[in-house]
Amino acid sequence: MKAVSCPKSLPIEDPESFVDVEVETPRPLARDLLVQVRAISVNPVDTKIRGGGGPGSPDGPAKILGWDAAGIVTAVGSEVTLFKPGDEVYYAGSVDRSGANAEYHLVDERIVGHKPVSIGFAEAAALPLTTITAWELMFDRMQIPRAQSSSGASLLIIGGAGGVGSIAIQLARRLTGLTIIATASRPETQAWCLEMGAHHVIDHRQPLTSQVTAIVPGGVNHVLALTRTETYFDQIIAAMAPQGSLGLIENVATPVDINKLKPKCLSLHWEFMFARARFQTADMNEQGKLLNEVAALVDAGQVRSTARENLGLINAANLKRAHALLESGTAIGKVVLEGF
Repeated sequence: MKAVSCPKSLPIEDPESFVDVEVETPRPLARDLLVQVRAISVNPVDTKIRGGGGPGSPDGPAKILGWDAAGIVTAVGSEVTLFKPGDEVYYAGSVDRSGANAEYHLVDERIVGHKPVSIGFAEAAALPLTTITAWELMFDRMQIPRAQSSSGASLLIIGGAGGVGSIAIQLARRLTGLTIIATASRPETQAWCLEMGAHHVIDHRQPLTSQVTAIVPGGVNHVLALTRTETYFDQIIAAMAPQGSLGLIENVATPVDINKLKPKCLSLHWEFMFARARFQTADMNEQGKLLNEVAALVDAGQVRSTARENLGLINAANLKRAHALLESGTAIGKVVLEGF
């Protein structure tokens, strides 16, 4: 089968950072689906692992990256009960297994959802990793209530135009009664956040605290710090209401003093969407369930794909373009590739 290998940890400008290869088609294990990959999207975790960092390394000598896919089930393992050949699916997979930048890919059925029927494979591939991250952070880790009635509570999303921010805004708008404040610094990213459903957009290049308290004088109740937490840490604390919750998804680049959370009795929550698959937790099937629930929201017209740029076929040249775009820090929503 065709695949795109990342044989060495190299800068994206290096000609060998991605290589088109032919590898053997894998065979499903007991709980595995063998998926014919029709589309993928690219996430920051891909760029981190390619660069030699990140939370894991895919197995196998080809070192195939990619943790967002949509495709068609072609074969199933002996213990599979949730899917059958011919089913259209979407999922993020496991960072500890070979990735989806290949014609065929193995994934545990418990972390897979049925693809929304109302959108194509590329639009579906943009959703899984960021959707799982946003959902688990807000509803599983921070325990934000899923109630659409107005609660008077508020949510600040730092990095609203990114992949996680784009879907977090939508989920919060559709499933909670929170007042949503997103941060974005450019006219096009500010417009995107409003399009996703943010009630207010503020500029993270300007002091955050005064902008937040101008909207909610008592401070925000919940914060999703999706980027550069160390830069905004003191401002976040100052902008929060007592007994609020702070959610993080990225490693903090420089140390921060968590003792500063104590005076307001603020809680800190980490989200790592690969944890359930990595540790084979008893509830890892919750990821499949939430993907099915979000697929229903998409088909009902309540949530939309965050795909914004389709760079064409899944190959080494286009993956280089996608990684370069993500590393530039200017990407809006998600970057997708489709077909071989």
